Amino acid sequence: MLRTVGTYIYAAFLVIGTVFNLQKSKKLVAKKQTNDEQLFVEPKHVSRKVIEYTGTDVHVKGQEKIPDGAVLYVANHQGLFDILTILGYLGKPVGFIAKKEIKRLPIISTWMELIHCVFIDRADRRQSIRAIQQGTNNLKNGHSMVIFPEGTRGEGREINEFKAGSFRLGTKANVPIVPLAIDGTYPILEANGGRIKSSTISLTILDPIYPEKYNEWKSKELAVKVQEEVEANLLEIQQRAPQEIY
Repeated sequence: MLRTVGTYIYAAFLVIGTVFNLQKSKKLVAKKQTNDEQLFVEPKHVSRKVIEYTGTDVHVKGQEKIPDGAVLYVANHQGLFDILTILGYLGKPVGFIAKKEIKRLPIISTWMELIHCVFIDRADRRQSIRAIQQGTNNLKNGHSMVIFPEGTRGEGREINEFKAGSFRLGTKANVPIVPLAIDGTYPILEANGGRIKSSTISLTILDPIYPEKYNEWKSKELAVKVQEEVEANLLEIQQRAPQEIY
């Protein structure tokens, strides 16, 4: 419990400590005097510091596979720390398709808007369509995006069905789709009833799927293929460390 409370307090102080740079960044964005790499420095720093505070190690594999330019990253969703892992360790600026509730968080939501995150209300079909279109436009304008096509968090290595519709961001923008396999975030928080514990996170960047390839497939086929690749990677991790089943 002490680690849990300490982590939340530490994270809050880190976020509050970004206020000066947030105001500065907003002005630079308004004047078009900054870029994604510069805007991403603070979110990356805070995310890394929070994960380090939990005593968690992060291992990243496959960064050399990331194509130049805008990319749609497609990741499985084990828990809250998936987002911090991607922000802190992917090595590239990204925005997220995020649920609307996050927009209520002060400071954090403003940073998210600056790095081109899109807030979606899944209960409102019209708003969801607009959000998907905004995400597509972000990709067309050169800003990489991340989606969690399960639509909700899984439990450990168990993956829910990847929804084909979420892949439209990438296919409509005609950008490479890069699967991400994330393992080890579930034990940090969700597996412990909300109490934070240390873990070992694996973030694997899998082979990109380029438009000339996925244009041959139907949306459902694309979703199935990406899910199979992610599941295969998680199975490989489990076979390497069978004692870490959760």
